[in-house]
Amino acid sequence: MTIAWVFPGQGSQKLGMANTLLDLPGARDRFELASEILGRDLWKICCGEGVPKEEIYDLNDTRNTQPALFVVESLLVDDLKRQEREAQLIAGHSLGEIVGLFSADVLDVETALLLLKKRSELMASAGGGAMIAVLGFDRNELDDLIRETEGAFIANDNSESQVVLSGLPEAVKKVADNLKCKRAVPLQVSGAFHSKFMSEASKSFAEALDQVTFLDAQVPVLSNVDPIPTLSGDILKDRLKKQMTTGVRWRETMNVMQQEGITTMVEIGPGNVLSGLAKRSMKGILNSQISNASDLGY
Repeated sequence: MTIAWVFPGQGSQKLGMANTLLDLPGARDRFELASEILGRDLWKICCGEGVPKEEIYDLNDTRNTQPALFVVESLLVDDLKRQEREAQLIAGHSLGEIVGLFSADVLDVETALLLLKKRSELMASAGGGAMIAVLGFDRNELDDLIRETEGAFIANDNSESQVVLSGLPEAVKKVADNLKCKRAVPLQVSGAFHSKFMSEASKSFAEALDQVTFLDAQVPVLSNVDPIPTLSGDILKDRLKKQMTTGVRWRETMNVMQQEGITTMVEIGPGNVLSGLAKRSMKGILNSQISNASDLGY
């Protein structure tokens, strides 16, 4: 059995997602560290209880979503490692890539949390864009519309039948309106993530990355901007620098997993979005979800 660990990004969060994890070894310390870095109680934010009714304390605020998902997913990874369970490939979707770098021993906990604080603040301040998910379409027609529409990009190439558009509001709406598709769903986001409109934020994040040492990975990692397996910390850092302005190539990531002989994909984190994509796109793949303490055998 050849195993890939994959980590979901924003959209998978839900209130109570950490409730079963607090008694895992190191869980309380990790939430305390994250809260100290953020300047607010991340555990209470995850629970949705005992926090002020202000946006900054909302779990769905990207400034909380990103570190919260990291803490939850990293605790699950730590316990899998304690059980001596291993992966042969690692990948993460958007912010999940940073969890993947932690799981491959490229980054430590504190460094990852500091980077996510910076990343989430930059993304929260990058306004003026829009994102729309489209499902059930003709790929050639979509590619033609993107080429013809200035200011519209494919942010997440999730599968043959599911992508997320990003860019200027009028541009992405034009593509969605003219594309023959089963569904077009506007996303509640503050900016045009994974597009050239994140250039300024990307430059600032790259400067933060330049202050950090990336160790070589212990397990090959597939990056969003280039899903070719690598152990090189320098390559992984360079790829992460480009992530904010480049689309998430998840469709290709799944293809590479199959080419590399992956037989089991384990989604680590709340929800089953990535497992659902795999079931529809990766024939013969065995899917597993690790989202709470009971999935770990507790």
